[in-house]
Amino acid sequence: MDPQILTRELHVKNDSKIVMLVADGIGGLPIEPGGPTELEAAKTPNLDRLAKKGVLGSMYPIKPGITPGSGPGHLGLFGYDPIKYDIGRGVLEATGVGFHVGPNDVAIRCNFCALDAQGSISDRRAGRIATEESAPLAIKLRQVKIPGVEIFVEPVKEHRFVVVFRSEGLGGDVADTDPQKTGVPPLDPVAEDPASQKTAQIAAEFVKQAQKLLAGQPKANGLTMRGFSVAPHLPSYEDAYGLKAAAIAVYPMYKGLAQLVGMSLVGQPGSLAEEIDVLEKSWHDYDFFFIHFKYTDSRGEDGNFAEKVKMIEQFDAIVPRVEKLKPDVLIATGDHSTPAAMKSHSWHPVPTLLWAPTCRPDRCQAYSESEALYGGLGHFEAVYLMPLALAHANRLAKYGA
Repeated sequence: MDPQILTRELHVKNDSKIVMLVADGIGGLPIEPGGPTELEAAKTPNLDRLAKKGVLGSMYPIKPGITPGSGPGHLGLFGYDPIKYDIGRGVLEATGVGFHVGPNDVAIRCNFCALDAQGSISDRRAGRIATEESAPLAIKLRQVKIPGVEIFVEPVKEHRFVVVFRSEGLGGDVADTDPQKTGVPPLDPVAEDPASQKTAQIAAEFVKQAQKLLAGQPKANGLTMRGFSVAPHLPSYEDAYGLKAAAIAVYPMYKGLAQLVGMSLVGQPGSLAEEIDVLEKSWHDYDFFFIHFKYTDSRGEDGNFAEKVKMIEQFDAIVPRVEKLKPDVLIATGDHSTPAAMKSHSWHPVPTLLWAPTCRPDRCQAYSESEALYGGLGHFEAVYLMPLALAHANRLAKYGA
């Protein structure tokens, strides 16, 4: 059953504050047999202290055994069934940079990549090209012209940019052109249903013209297209939970998803420390705060165990500043696991910590995957995290007589 059916009926108003700290991809694996995970190797005195006072659990972002993308992973955290509400990355990226995706639009999240002389991908992210280098290239792609189609190209961050096609009769079911590996050429855009055939043809023509415009670039001489999608319809946080919610994030995709569920984007932070600055300044204006930290995920995708450990320690360091604000419920979790050993998202459950004066402490002594296995929250699906947060904030009435 969709938990929001009950939360819509039972939510009540009060002055409590809920903070959800999300370290993207925080879950990991040992880099060698018997060794620690990234989280277990990190020095996290603040999260460990909260773990002793709070309650832990192992959270499945979607279902056991299913590896989530970032969009579905965050939807689950926000209490929206990611299977029922299927949102493509293109819409998330477009919304995150302030582009309104209309009813005749298909949005695509694109990556600049590096191609070798044979046209094969040598670097899927163009060396994580700096935004100041990639933005002019994205703007250059606005020169692509296709009869009968409006084309919008928007820079995002580093190797990412967004393309939106606007025309009648476009479907959003087109396969990604990123083969997810190097040494092979980008895939052709292939429609996955008849309604998306026109979109696939437009995408193929866009790539053809874009490759000519990018020819000779030293870092980003190619592109891949991912997350073809149309605009979804989602209930808002206010409707589902009775919360005035704020999103504090650096990366556009996460801002986009937060906006789609009715959160207000607050501030323009460029770092985790600046995100907490924004939190402090906006503390009295909202009931719920989503704070997103990206770099635990990107270091895992790079396969850099040591750097992911450092990012986790940065995440831990901001916890006392959040505690000083005296939230009624404080959650630390991730949207999925990204083990450096795998260099990718994985299906492994995410260690999740919930602290509130109303929680029933378990015997866990640290915030880690191994401790979370025995935590009082047990093994649970992410869609139940928001109801748990509301309950601990005394924002849910009794069900039934």
